[in-house]
Amino acid sequence: MAEDKRTLKEKVEAVLEKIRPSLQADGGDVELLEVTADGVVKVRLRGACFGCPMSQMTLRTGIGRALKKEVPEIKEVVEG
Repeated sequence: MAEDKRTLKEKVEAVLEKIRPSLQADGGDVELLEVTADGVVKVRLRGACFGCPMSQMTLRTGIGRALKKEVPEIKEVVEG
């Protein structure tokens, strides 16, 4: 199997691009703020997602689960 030479940030951005259309369909979006060397991803929810009562669930179960599944180096996803 070929080694994936993308950086951790590039891998995270690729997953967010897959998630983004479903967030945008509900009037929201996600912005990547930082990916730390120890596997913490900091994002900002935007648009309708910002301040939505379900935003923490979206962050944990939607965005966090997808990132951890596709990028195993990710340990945690937090709102920054």
